[in-house]
Amino acid sequence: MSEDKSQKNENHSNPGEDFIEPAENQSPGGKAAGDPEPKQEGSGAKPLPPVTLTGEEYQALVDSGDKATENWDRFVRLNAEFDNFKKRAARDRLEAIKYANESLLESLIPTLDNFEMAMSAAEGATSQTIDSLKQGIEMVHKQLKEVIKESGMEEIDARDQVFDPAWHEALSQYETDEAPEGHVIQQIRKGYKLKERLIRPANVIVAKAKGQEPASDQGSGTKD
Repeated sequence: MSEDKSQKNENHSNPGEDFIEPAENQSPGGKAAGDPEPKQEGSGAKPLPPVTLTGEEYQALVDSGDKATENWDRFVRLNAEFDNFKKRAARDRLEAIKYANESLLESLIPTLDNFEMAMSAAEGATSQTIDSLKQGIEMVHKQLKEVIKESGMEEIDARDQVFDPAWHEALSQYETDEAPEGHVIQQIRKGYKLKERLIRPANVIVAKAKGQEPASDQGSGTKD
């Protein structure tokens, strides 16, 4: 018994010596079984498992690819056709602007011919041909007015009308008792409009009651 105790004391007499773990608790690399495995450099995500398609699924995938190709070809073709349409529309628009007055000028050609005939007759006119020349000029003037009217342009006759700043341009005012105040008493130059669009206002003189200040001097304290 004394020998056994002495052997046990010898086994525990060196507490500073390294303790060796049994071999069954160590990994082959010298690490304990519970230690985490070190990460390997350069390792990526785990590869996906191979996808297995049935015959119907494979055929549906092929059909989808064919449909996508067909739609892309249709898109390219429609886009090219649309570009051509835009170019053609722009060209037609430029042509329309360039020759917008073609029909009007064509209608004015006979009037121009009649004017040239009247000028030729005036060169050798005598006292006996003055009346016929006057009649010819009146006919040309009437023809010209008809052409203008057919084109949609109308005269603005402001005589004896109430002054309207939308269609008339007042050159001056004139004191008178012969016409109501604010009415046109004289038209200096005719105005013209194309349908409802003003081309040129009529130049007029407007009646003013006697003893009143001119419109431009109202509020200034001065009188005529």
